[in-house]
Amino acid sequence: MAKVISFLNNPYQENTYILFDESGECAIIDPGMETAREQNIVVNFIRDNHLKPVLLLNTHCHIDHVLGNKFIFDQYGLKPKFHKGELPQLESVVSYAPALGINNYEVSPLPDEFLPEKGEISFGKTILDLIFAPGHSPAHLCFYDGQANLLIGGDVLFKGTIGRWDLPGGNFDLLKKNIEEKLFILPDDCVVYPGHGGETTIGYEKQNNPFFN
Repeated sequence: MAKVISFLNNPYQENTYILFDESGECAIIDPGMETAREQNIVVNFIRDNHLKPVLLLNTHCHIDHVLGNKFIFDQYGLKPKFHKGELPQLESVVSYAPALGINNYEVSPLPDEFLPEKGEISFGKTILDLIFAPGHSPAHLCFYDGQANLLIGGDVLFKGTIGRWDLPGGNFDLLKKNIEEKLFILPDDCVVYPGHGGETTIGYEKQNNPFFN
């Protein structure tokens, strides 16, 4: 059964995730490493646990979630996979990074293949269901592991709040609708690992999130 570990990266305090199982294979999700120190922590974890990275996934392509894409490609030869609707977001990063004070952005490689709105992607003995949940960004995907009952949720749902909708391609009504119709149908005890902040559960958010109560 898959296990998950998170690493806090970059000025936006973004959660980079490594998902791995007993096969030794792993998926790197939303690599936000900016500094050499952040890069080394991730690489050392992979090495020390004898893991083999086989997937690089982006929930969406805002700068804080893709800062490490090029580094992961250089280290492991992995190109990112995400929904094609996020491509304009990725391509715009290089132009706005300096305005955010990030002057060391290395341009991400482009995918060899894009992920669909529905379906599965797998590594080792782990199967991830794709959940298409735009609203924070135009073509945001979440990754659900039914066996481990965990969701890598990106910037859709957080503990006690929801993702921003005021960025380009954002839509408040669509974000709420997708959370209600696609995430809140998951088991109440499903653990949600968000792009920022601590983990939560679907049941907790259904009962306590002020946007739905």
